[in-house]
Amino acid sequence: MTDQVREPHFVQSLERGLAVIRAFDAHHAELTLSEVARICDLTRAAARRFLLTLTDLGYVRTDGRLFSLTPRVLELGYSFLSSLSLPEVALPHLERLVEQVHESSSVSVLDGDDIVYVARVPTRRIMTVAINVGTRFPAYATSMGRVLIANLPGDQVGAYLERIRLERLTDRTVASVGALKSELERVREQGYAIVDQELEQGLRSMAAPLRDRSGAVSAAVNVSVHASRTSVAAMRADLLPPLLAAAERITADLRITAPGR
Repeated sequence: MTDQVREPHFVQSLERGLAVIRAFDAHHAELTLSEVARICDLTRAAARRFLLTLTDLGYVRTDGRLFSLTPRVLELGYSFLSSLSLPEVALPHLERLVEQVHESSSVSVLDGDDIVYVARVPTRRIMTVAINVGTRFPAYATSMGRVLIANLPGDQVGAYLERIRLERLTDRTVASVGALKSELERVREQGYAIVDQELEQGLRSMAAPLRDRSGAVSAAVNVSVHASRTSVAAMRADLLPPLLAAAERITADLRITAPGR
């Protein structure tokens, strides 16, 4: 432990106990008492007390010589995740996805008949309109919107189709309610949506659903590309697998967040 001035409230034993937990990592899954003492700069006696206390609490196990963490330490991470909102949960996964595919990624929720962006990690600007958190677009012309609408209860999908008025945003925008209905059925069946230059010329996007604790689709995550660089076939082949994997990771984290978040 480093010697430094601490505030009067500082509990050094808590610091040392957390240091013992952090001593275990991918390269040190199992440690001896002496190794823990060395890594944490503790005496053997102090390291022994911390390790045995953590063992009594169920966070550490031992065979008498080697010590290792138990799955119970995950509760510490779950406590953090349970306090997070959707954007906070999603953002690290978006960053990882963008680093992997080198394309922009966003998360949106449905608000009335629009999608609203709640998290975004851009790589380059590929739309004439800047997209930020809070940006709204008509759901019918976006991949995330179609994922969200397609996974509504049947009566809500029907009500949406009855009231929606389709505006031709480009010459590729879905032209009829019947065509939109067929597309929504396809999206629901295949588990993702691709929109090819329907919101803006030159923009293609692909989205997958995010599910909450109840299993309901509460948000959607997308990847957007420029049509001149990436074909629809390439999106399915190269971008769909990492997108679906990211959606699964976000969903897994959302399912351990607090109800109602």
